[in-house]
Amino acid sequence: MGPADATADHAADEAAARRLLARAARAGRRRLLLPVLLGLAGTLAAIAQAWLVARLLAALLGLGPGAGWAELAGAGAFALLGLGLGLAQERAQQTAGEAAKARLREAAFARLIEAGPLDPRPVGERTALVVDRIEALEGYFSRWLPAAFLALLAPAAVALAAAMADPASGLILLGAGLLVPLAQGASGIGAAQAARRQFDALQRLSGRFLDRMRGLPTLVLFNRQEAEATRLGAVAQELRRRTMRVLRVAFLASAGMELIAAAALALLAIRHGAALAAAAGIPPGGAAAEALFVLLLVPAFFAPLRGFAAAYHERLAARGAAAALAPLLGEAQPDRPAPAPGLLLAEVPPQVTVTFQEVRLVYDPARPPALDGLSFRVLPGETLVLTGASGAGKTSVLRLLMGFARPDGGRIAINGRDVTLLRPSELRRLSAYVGQRAHLFRATLRENIRLARPEATEAQVEAAARAAGVMEFAGALPRGLDTLVGEGGWGLSGGQAQRVAVARAFLRDTPLVLLDEPTAHLDPGTEAEMWESLRRLCVGRTAIVASHARAARGGALRGARVLEIAAGRALGAARAAGA
Repeated sequence: MGPADATADHAADEAAARRLLARAARAGRRRLLLPVLLGLAGTLAAIAQAWLVARLLAALLGLGPGAGWAELAGAGAFALLGLGLGLAQERAQQTAGEAAKARLREAAFARLIEAGPLDPRPVGERTALVVDRIEALEGYFSRWLPAAFLALLAPAAVALAAAMADPASGLILLGAGLLVPLAQGASGIGAAQAARRQFDALQRLSGRFLDRMRGLPTLVLFNRQEAEATRLGAVAQELRRRTMRVLRVAFLASAGMELIAAAALALLAIRHGAALAAAAGIPPGGAAAEALFVLLLVPAFFAPLRGFAAAYHERLAARGAAAALAPLLGEAQPDRPAPAPGLLLAEVPPQVTVTFQEVRLVYDPARPPALDGLSFRVLPGETLVLTGASGAGKTSVLRLLMGFARPDGGRIAINGRDVTLLRPSELRRLSAYVGQRAHLFRATLRENIRLARPEATEAQVEAAARAAGVMEFAGALPRGLDTLVGEGGWGLSGGQAQRVAVARAFLRDTPLVLLDEPTAHLDPGTEAEMWESLRRLCVGRTAIVASHARAARGGALRGARVLEIAAGRALGAARAAGA
């Protein structure tokens, strides 16, 4: 890729990031309006407080008309009001940021679920994408957007108040306000790219750390823990360097803001200093109170601009995070994830016939196809066992039927209708799946089984547990099906965890059953019991089983047919199991 291509890709990423942030801002504009209104009300309270304090100071110095307890009480009331409005604004900003994160995280998670296991990113990178990248967007919605609006409205209100007291002072403040965006822009050249590189480094570190933690036993077994620790340290150092670059940008922006504020205050002090020095000759109601009022307005004028400058790096960080999220979210509305294309099922049919006709599937053009003209047919109530060496294409068949891949050629039909016309999620409605290793969550056995059909009744859950043989070991547990198990099935044996997976399939009660090496990691005794449960599961359903197991080929699934495949092709016609 040449420099021109890299520049074009970078511009495209930036445009996609801007579109994503704009859509997310439009989705949450109602929540963003409240902190802006509260901030504007706080600015008006500060203007009123400055006027009352100016009158009090002029009276105390003998430079203006009398002022008493009413002005003091009013100034105190406006100070308390400003404090309350500031707290309410902060709370409203936090709520807006949390709501925006929730919308984006829901949309991103929905897209990852839709992609399923075919998403090429490692688990650690996907985790960093949904957690860290979206977390980095909170400041954009909770601080940057309100600050950007207030930086336009609040200083204009303060400058107008100053102009009513002294037109030249209003113009000085207005000119200083116009310099702030220029200073921010000058300090922000290249800052968005630096922020994006920082998040790329964070994603690499997060992904690598999570993946290595999951494979820690393997690293220790091969004595590679020290080498991996060194590599993690190098990635962490890269993240530190990129983070410091982003912080330097933030400090430069803040320094520019303070320089402009100091210059404006100096100009106003020069303009009104002579009037205050000669105040003894000013008659009551003269310019002393107005001069003090204009000087006291300087903090109120620059407060929203300081918030704008402080939040500027939030915008830069959000651009980098959104550039990584944009390819995942595409043009989906953050509050309404775009559904995958395809038709919906009116209802799940009671029985299905599965037909593969010259199906071809290619994962990588540089490698041989996973399926290369595979054909077979499975009738309602029939069980087909796919057997063959590792890499023959057995699991690819199941992935196609679960909607995790689309065929590159040929035709897959269910009840005579092309499955590519359906949404992938609709394909998954038709099937129950049991893989090599069941993943159990940290929850009770009952909750882990109910995951397959959350609306199921207690009686249905218990019936599924009995059919899968879960009750055989659950009865000996302290609380039966309500016994808590750890993440990943901690506390259960491999066979017991697989029985929970089979119970999920029973509870799901779909017309299509897909089994992928369901007994691969079980001892012979447990394997025989598992095949008996699986045989009951397949009765009356269309079942496709990918298995090396001799028992599956030899008749453990009564009435099953066996189809041997190699290099993505069928080796002859299907034969009866055990033949």
